[in-house]
Amino acid sequence: MDVDYRIVDVFTQTPLEGNALAVFHDATGLDDATMQKIACETNLSETTFVFPAERAGSAARVRIFTPVKEMMFAGHPTVGTAWVLRDVGKVAKDRRRFVLDENIGPVDVRVDDEDLIWLRTPPIRTSREYDPALCAAAIGLEPGDLLDGVPCQNVSAGNPAVFIPLRDKAAVDRAEVDTVALRRLLADEPEPSCLFVFTPAQEGAYSRMFANDFGIVEDPATGSATGPLAAFMMAHRLVGSADGTRFISEQGTKMGRRSILHVLIDGERGERGIEIGGHVAPLARATLTL
Repeated sequence: MDVDYRIVDVFTQTPLEGNALAVFHDATGLDDATMQKIACETNLSETTFVFPAERAGSAARVRIFTPVKEMMFAGHPTVGTAWVLRDVGKVAKDRRRFVLDENIGPVDVRVDDEDLIWLRTPPIRTSREYDPALCAAAIGLEPGDLLDGVPCQNVSAGNPAVFIPLRDKAAVDRAEVDTVALRRLLADEPEPSCLFVFTPAQEGAYSRMFANDFGIVEDPATGSATGPLAAFMMAHRLVGSADGTRFISEQGTKMGRRSILHVLIDGERGERGIEIGGHVAPLARATLTL
């Protein structure tokens, strides 16, 4: 059995930067176990598998796997898969709005005049706050490296993440997961959670994301966490909240995979939604033989 796929770099216009993604744009005939093995074989942060639409109004059914588990939703796989579907002709190039059906449900996608591909973040849920000292220890830093007056908090749009605000870019770059301290921090969590560290910057935010529970040491670009990041920053007045506000989150720079994630606030405080957008750089076309 031969299965064609593409590799693209997402949230960048420069090949070998951004977040790499493998897209199996016709996965008909692949079962769950095989898809998980393929995702482990590609060893990228995520791999997507595209099936015919199952829901009226959807362009395609998309399933997303990390090397160790299937995801409910993820940002760079949504953006990258949308780009590939347009490139292979499964979505017409002149179609500027469409829906991808993911495990979390329908995800709205649009393409603007600059060829930025935007997704609308699923509903965002904010939950518990954490002991700042435990958060600092989990990323190998001191409590004094945290941003004064802002809590560490779990925010999710399908993939829970502990948001840890830091005082400057140097502190973000020094962050390094301490697995023992991480286990203490997340001991009471009912489901796996990521660590999202960031600092406010002139352009928006400077960020890094660690996802040990998902088999990802560090993720170069995390679209699923950037909508929650925007909500968190608005809630704590770290960024403007006017209708139409745009800013960027720069992520992956420390690991040599600089990614630019665009954020658009729809509504006075995002009540009509938060969109995350990015460019895609094509990298490879390949065939997997099973």
